[in-house]
Amino acid sequence: MSEYIQGCMRCGPEDLQNALAIHTRKITDSCRDKDCIEGLRVYLTRSSQAVLETAAGAKVRCADLVYAAVDVEPVAFDRNHYCVDVTFYYRVLADATIGTCRPAALYGLAVFSKRAVLCGEESSARIFSSADDRGAPLCQNQHYPTAIVEALDPMILSSRVKELGDCGNRENTVVQIPANVLELFDDELVLGGERRRLYVSLGQFSIIRLERDAQIVVPMLDYSLPTKDCCDAPGCAEDPCEMFSRIPFPASQFTPKGCDPCDGKEYESEGGCSRCYTTTADI
Repeated sequence: MSEYIQGCMRCGPEDLQNALAIHTRKITDSCRDKDCIEGLRVYLTRSSQAVLETAAGAKVRCADLVYAAVDVEPVAFDRNHYCVDVTFYYRVLADATIGTCRPAALYGLAVFSKRAVLCGEESSARIFSSADDRGAPLCQNQHYPTAIVEALDPMILSSRVKELGDCGNRENTVVQIPANVLELFDDELVLGGERRRLYVSLGQFSIIRLERDAQIVVPMLDYSLPTKDCCDAPGCAEDPCEMFSRIPFPASQFTPKGCDPCDGKEYESEGGCSRCYTTTADI
């Protein structure tokens, strides 16, 4: 496929005889961010919280980004810009130290929210499609741009355990957790009433962009068709003899060479290897 594309890039204007109208998405605005999230609370499962209450200490081992909720709302008094609200949900794994025994695994959830303001351009058209969900409400704002979030799994920066005590802040925390995130845990999450809490600091890399549907006309050389044959068995490979038959015979390696590898030409060292090159005197 790469050889086919390289050949298309070398074609001349006379070869582009046709034009093709396509539907795609135009990126109206984008940004990248590097968030240092300090003191992020970890909502442990019921069994993990019971272990933390009697543990000598705990340390976060890793965190996985399992879901991101994205919402788009227009900015007041500015019809071209939109607020992109993103909520990241992390599944956290930690190790609790209990005496001299082997560390016990702790599981929990951490939630982080952020906002970005981007230019989404103005559009009054409402877009409907036969693929739309018929059960969706009819008053949806179809003229809003689409927000796309790309993010990496976070880096663990630090973690700590905080003692709340019997008179500490033990009120229940109101946090909205999607049902698909709750299904990742086998036990109920503790949202309040604990005496000890686990906190973690994360480093998060992310890219946020706004897109709008667009119809454009592009020059067309030919339709793209696959050149590789389908394989009927998983892990099947090309016949080794067929592959070997396409390798040119290395006649130069059978030719005797002189004592000087450069045969009177100057040479330079490149990456630990000597390479000959022609000087102006040889031309």
